[in-house]
Amino acid sequence: MINNEEFQDEIGNNHIATSAQNPIRNDAFELSDEDKINSIKKDVESILRTLGMDLTDDSIKGTPNRVAKMFVKEIFGGLNPNKKPSSSTFQNNYKYGEMLVEKNITLYSTCEHHLLPIVGRAHVAYISKGTVVGLSKMNRVVDYFAKRPQVQERLTMQIVQELQKVLGTDDVACVIDAKHLCVNSRGIRDIESSTVTSEFGGKFKEEQTRREFLDYIKLETNF
Repeated sequence: MINNEEFQDEIGNNHIATSAQNPIRNDAFELSDEDKINSIKKDVESILRTLGMDLTDDSIKGTPNRVAKMFVKEIFGGLNPNKKPSSSTFQNNYKYGEMLVEKNITLYSTCEHHLLPIVGRAHVAYISKGTVVGLSKMNRVVDYFAKRPQVQERLTMQIVQELQKVLGTDDVACVIDAKHLCVNSRGIRDIESSTVTSEFGGKFKEEQTRREFLDYIKLETNF
């Protein structure tokens, strides 16, 4: 019979999601960012010492503080709801009724199983039902939900669900193509493989609309 530790390893090594929402505790924001940085700094110092690193060396003695600030302020900043992009929308006064696609959005995230980078591209589309968002808002939504310990399937769903809520329409879609360094640089070490996930809402569930979106993604962008 598989024990609990082996079960947890199996989940992580196979990159299996266990929840549709990020597993965040209710007390996650009781500590200030500075308190979190100070606590994480001590933890990183402990890890490096355990690994045998000399923390008096000029090259590495600032690493615990740099890593702590990076965790809180940068790569995991999307855990903080105060950093969520504003939900301002505009009336579609020019009556554009076709699909709008923002493709090749650069995506940096972190795998929650090994805390290694996920790097790729997100392609997002929607069909307006009366309101529109600025183009950069789509990039910001991707960036916000990516800056968390993540699994790619959940990230794809969260991007679509947030834009559906902001735009007041189900007609939103997202495709993500990304490399996971926990696959590319450790374990199987397959440097060529990437992972593709998709979430289609509303009209994008229809074959013709979905195909149109996927065809747009394939278009070459040369300037």
